[in-house]
Amino acid sequence: MDLSRVPLEEKVDLCRKYFLGGFAFLPWLWFVNSVWFFNEARKPDADPRIRKYVILSFIFSTICAVGIAVWAAIFQQRRAEWGETGDLLSVTIIKGRV
Repeated sequence: MDLSRVPLEEKVDLCRKYFLGGFAFLPWLWFVNSVWFFNEARKPDADPRIRKYVILSFIFSTICAVGIAVWAAIFQQRRAEWGETGDLLSVTIIKGRV
């Protein structure tokens, strides 16, 4: 989609929908929003609403990415120590000795 052909109010509405969609446990929408509207937000005459949504989308997507990376690292290191709880959280259970 070429954003240069879209009226300003539709851009703001689309940017807002992507931003709010990220709160529905879809944090990748925040990333898409920050990438897709990045050039639009950097313009000197950019709408402050778009700039706000892009900045917040970038911040929230970064927080989610860091959170997922930290969770993955902790889970991989401590799954065996958690016993049955760790097994219940696993998609595949590794068989063998620990």
